[in-house]
Amino acid sequence: MNETADSPRPDRADARLLIRLEDWDARLVAAARGVKILSRLTWPSEIQSQFLQGASRGNPRLPAVEYPDLDLSETRAELGRIVRACRADHPIAAYLRATAKSYRTACRLLECAGTARMTAHSAALYGSPGGSLSGGRVTNLDAARHFLRIDREFHRQSDYGEGEYCLTADWLKQTMEPQLAEVFGPGTVRVVIDPELASKAAAGATRIRLRSGTCFSEYDVDQLLQHEAFVHSLTAINGRRQSRFQSLGLGAPRTTQAQEGLATFAELITGSIDVLRLERVALRVIAIGQALDGADFIDVFRFFMSAGQSEIESFNSAMRVFRGAPLTGGSAFTKDVVYLHGLMEVHTFFRWAMIHQRLYLCRYFFAGRMAIDDVLALVPMFEAGVLDPPQLLPPWMTRSKGLAGYLAFSVFANRIHIDGLHQGHRFDSVKEMTEA
Repeated sequence: MNETADSPRPDRADARLLIRLEDWDARLVAAARGVKILSRLTWPSEIQSQFLQGASRGNPRLPAVEYPDLDLSETRAELGRIVRACRADHPIAAYLRATAKSYRTACRLLECAGTARMTAHSAALYGSPGGSLSGGRVTNLDAARHFLRIDREFHRQSDYGEGEYCLTADWLKQTMEPQLAEVFGPGTVRVVIDPELASKAAAGATRIRLRSGTCFSEYDVDQLLQHEAFVHSLTAINGRRQSRFQSLGLGAPRTTQAQEGLATFAELITGSIDVLRLERVALRVIAIGQALDGADFIDVFRFFMSAGQSEIESFNSAMRVFRGAPLTGGSAFTKDVVYLHGLMEVHTFFRWAMIHQRLYLCRYFFAGRMAIDDVLALVPMFEAGVLDPPQLLPPWMTRSKGLAGYLAFSVFANRIHIDGLHQGHRFDSVKEMTEA
């Protein structure tokens, strides 16, 4: 958005405050460097082989997982100083304060790894299966059950004859790298094959990791490009390229829900998502709920097996649920709740922007890693030039007419109640359907 005469400009007091906030921003980036949740909670690869050997003999045993004792008190103290220093009534100060608080919670989670106490910190960062969507009565668990029900009906009724292929991580690497170069430039984002990775893929600002020994499908290629590369990597790069506030390049825990929601929305808007992907996401939410209700690691492993996953995938899925948590039940690492929750929230935000003729706000979402509330709160900072607009955008975001067309249809379609459609008869008038 171009700056106009009415655009807010920071006065001298604001300018002095911004200089101080830049210093605290740099300190936040430095403090956050040592707070790596997923890598700290990763299990050694030999645990998988040991467990699956026992499972194949009909005698699975709970894995023995140990986490390093961490004392992050100095990091927490520094984050506390940042929180206290950024109390000014200013959108950048609020962003830094909230981000520092989320990293402080992440520190406590890591210090409690392996104990039941970590669950409360996980829920504070990522939510829980019983959390409601957009403040309504529908919960994350309700959404997961809905998608599973739809998936099962689809498989029961469909006969489209789509072949299933087992594509290797090496093949994906060769396929993705030329497409990454088109958006980011040659060599900016590399594809690395990682045998220790818990998820099928993960992305940072400079590399996308793929788990070796895993079967990928043709859908996975587009999903990984749209989700990992053109959202996670892209927002990290744009955030790091901010001229004044590089903390927007951090993968702060408080931005995880919006990031995963935006990435899953990218799959949706590009037609890259499929029912199996939705099934995997939904199963994880239900499994987290089971673990919190007392299911142990073996119970959750068997749950994924009963859902049709292979032994290896079932182990990895169960591991995602129990990273950092006791394996005996009653606790869970709740991060995987954010995918469905975030998708619903981001989809709602895009529709809200369309209805209110503020679709340009959605571009700011890609200027760094932010929560949805940040996008709205930081608009004056973008318009004043304090924050830079995104240098890179995913291809689908540059086709604004196509995005607007999808959202215009989605906004209207949501007014039509499916229960108002009469099976076996002509549809009623649109007026009758919308009033049903």
